[in-house]
Amino acid sequence: MIITLLAGILGAVLIAILIMKYIPLKLHWLVSLVLMSIAIVLGYAIYNSVMGPIRFNEDKKVRYAKVIENLRMIRDAEEAHKTIRGSYEKDGEKLIQFLDSAQFAITNTRNEIVEVNKGTKWQPIMVEIEKKVVDTTGYESVKSSLFAGRDYTKMLSVPGTDKKFEINIGFIQKVAGLQVPVFEAKIDKKSLLSDMNSSLVNQECEAIGGDEVKGAFLSVGSLEEVNSNGNWPPFYDKKVQ
Repeated sequence: MIITLLAGILGAVLIAILIMKYIPLKLHWLVSLVLMSIAIVLGYAIYNSVMGPIRFNEDKKVRYAKVIENLRMIRDAEEAHKTIRGSYEKDGEKLIQFLDSAQFAITNTRNEIVEVNKGTKWQPIMVEIEKKVVDTTGYESVKSSLFAGRDYTKMLSVPGTDKKFEINIGFIQKVAGLQVPVFEAKIDKKSLLSDMNSSLVNQECEAIGGDEVKGAFLSVGSLEEVNSNGNWPPFYDKKVQ
């Protein structure tokens, strides 16, 4: 873009020199009008080349914020599912159905002194030990606990598009014989920014982090490590606090 603008400016200067040498004086007013029009066009192009990336970043952040809110809801739903049922759910519709009726157990933990036989059946040696006891005192709806004021029924849809989030689950082996469940929900950036400047979109897909969303996807969770965080920078979370 910059090279094109410089070439245009240089060309306009050369044209002006040729005109002054070969165009009759009485037509200089017309030439001036043409050159002024060219200058306006070049000025707009320069302005647009500067403001284009700025507008792109502003619009991108607005779109990302809406998408991130849905990814947060998917994360909260998956974590609730794991807490209650011990696993993550790949089927988004089943995840929504789960939230419709799921309940957290409200527990109370207390310490209790009990006698334990440290001897044998024939020669018992009773020893008092302290044991932790967990009592269930009631239940609380997941909807009222985590999703008050949030429409989780629409969390699978990617705002601003006709697409759904891709949800995957799996397991990671931390130590021999111990597999830990993991999940990931994501959408590719190109789907979110498809109507915007393609060169800027390609640059965005190659972002390496910092104040930008790293990589070609906007995602939460991971299939490669035990991590339920999103890949967006912290300021997106601060906006909703």
